[in-house]
Amino acid sequence: MEIIEESIFPEYEVVYAGFWRRFGGAFIDGLVLIIPNMVISFSIGAITTGWMAKILALIVQCIVGWLYSAYMESGQNQATIGKQAVGLIVTDLRGDRLTFSAASIRYWAKLISGLIIFIGYFMMLWDDKKQTFHDKMADALVVKK
Repeated sequence: MEIIEESIFPEYEVVYAGFWRRFGGAFIDGLVLIIPNMVISFSIGAITTGWMAKILALIVQCIVGWLYSAYMESGQNQATIGKQAVGLIVTDLRGDRLTFSAASIRYWAKLISGLIIFIGYFMMLWDDKKQTFHDKMADALVVKK
């Protein structure tokens, strides 16, 4: 346990989010995004077919995921719906709210985290602050609310 001392908020005890709680939040977010992603895929499939439709759907789905994550994590609740459900928030290293640009960096770095057998996600298992690659890239922490 550690105290974030430089925060503009009163000092509080920090409990870094563990793997399973974060996984649970990500699973819930996947469920939240499945309906818009299906609508996107079916809509694009109605316009065009083949590999171009798949690439276009993937690009649009990434943009929807980015806007959802960055808006929610930089917003008042500092968490996506999934993170809120499991009692987590995302902060900067001082314990303050992320900016939209930092939340955006965090989202896009998640793609890199997953590229090589998800090693960027598993980094949290040996990190003192339980930061993943994308957390480090955005100077972010995921903590219990």
